[in-house]
Amino acid sequence: MKTFGRNCGFTIWFTGLPCSGKSTLARLVAPELERRGRAVEVLDGDVVRTHLSKGLGFSKEDRDENIRRIGFVCKLLSKHGVVSIAAAVSPYRAARDEVRAAIEHFVEVYVNASLETCIQRDVKGLYQQARAGKIPNFTGIGDPYEPPLRPELIVETDKESPNASAARVLAKLEELALVEPAETSAYTAEEAEKIRARLVKLGYIEE
Repeated sequence: MKTFGRNCGFTIWFTGLPCSGKSTLARLVAPELERRGRAVEVLDGDVVRTHLSKGLGFSKEDRDENIRRIGFVCKLLSKHGVVSIAAAVSPYRAARDEVRAAIEHFVEVYVNASLETCIQRDVKGLYQQARAGKIPNFTGIGDPYEPPLRPELIVETDKESPNASAARVLAKLEELALVEPAETSAYTAEEAEKIRARLVKLGYIEE
């Protein structure tokens, strides 16, 4: 029988191309974990760059140092029973594996979306600027992204809704006995999304 510890901290590490949906998933998963009684902290890559990693550039060395800093904070928080959610591109496999080795309960989630989808979602126009040569070493254009080889979970955000992806993340955490299952609901997130889409198509609700 699986046992769950409220004081068991862990880290969820969302990794993927820019605009693949990492921050969106973090914002969906965090409040649900809080609803289940867990203390949660989200470390968003853009916010971290502004504060914790201010002054770092985008060379491989600086990118690795940025990931080490995020990992260090996640380790401290997890050690004290907090659920840490990191949403950072973290393009290099070795740096992610280094963080994994330092954190006892580490759940790597590969947020997979095609480059074309990420470009379409890019409201800031960063991919366009990178293609024009205005942003050197931009991940996915001028710099490589190394997908995880053995992540705990892969979500395909170009093929499923954000709610469906978030539900799969929560299901994986339950499977790993890191969180207690939520109270049974009438529908899964995916089923609810299908029902909503059907009601939109029938004209009962607006998109």
